[in-house]
Amino acid sequence: MEYSSRTVLVSGGAEGIGYAIAKALGLAGMNVVLGDINKPSLQSALTQLQELDINCTGLVMDVVKADDWRRAVDLAISQYGALHALVNNAGVGGKPGPIENNTLADWQWCIDVNLLGVVQGVQAAVPRIKQAGGGFVVNVASMAGMMGVPYGGEYTATKLAVAGLSEAWAVELAAFNIHVAALCPAFVSTNIHLSERNRALTHGQTTTPDEIELPDPDSVMSQVVTNGINPDLVAQRVIEALNAKEHYIFTHPNYRKAVQQRYAAIDAAFERAESSAIVGHLCNHPLDAFVPQ
Repeated sequence: MEYSSRTVLVSGGAEGIGYAIAKALGLAGMNVVLGDINKPSLQSALTQLQELDINCTGLVMDVVKADDWRRAVDLAISQYGALHALVNNAGVGGKPGPIENNTLADWQWCIDVNLLGVVQGVQAAVPRIKQAGGGFVVNVASMAGMMGVPYGGEYTATKLAVAGLSEAWAVELAAFNIHVAALCPAFVSTNIHLSERNRALTHGQTTTPDEIELPDPDSVMSQVVTNGINPDLVAQRVIEALNAKEHYIFTHPNYRKAVQQRYAAIDAAFERAESSAIVGHLCNHPLDAFVPQ
């Protein structure tokens, strides 16, 4: 993968995984455009990157808004002449809990940011990446994109969707020399469990950031996130995987057996369908035209 003098746009790039990837790609020689909804965090991140002699610029943006994506892409073009890569990182953790406790507003917030934010990022950036002759797109999914997570319905739904879209886009964009990968980490030491603090900046939330009730730092969720791996480790793994042209980027190999169990259950379900008196006769039917051969 070529990085030197190329340009990458990173959403949610002011902290956590987004900032770590932006820093790693900047140190590899890329020009970096950061987008983030939190202005103070964005300014701090840009200062830190500049101190590392990384060419960078940024803007306050909400990934839910198409106009903000257009402004981000336009900034990349005006500042550096072309756009070669996109890291769709901005995301929220949703509101973990029993299904009956989550309102439609909770679902909409998570879907708008985690799923439609990714879609809008690709729609805005890919035409420019095509014009530049190719590059890459990294969509930040999650280990939740590999399996259902109890009490995390909206988060699971969005991350499974991002993983599936990345598979589809990888096939669609290969002809344009655009490599697409889904990053699927397990727990990383970030502030994702504090996502509610930024909800007041979008989606018409009536409370202010200072009024949001944040998770107890001693709660199980807070502890597992805080004790997650360092975001810099994730960023190093991303570059390693991009260089190897991997389509799924895993950072936690200890989850392999859990994912294998899921796919073993899926395979067993296919086996039962093959022996079914009702649908077993379809085994030898050709695949439809939309299945990659």
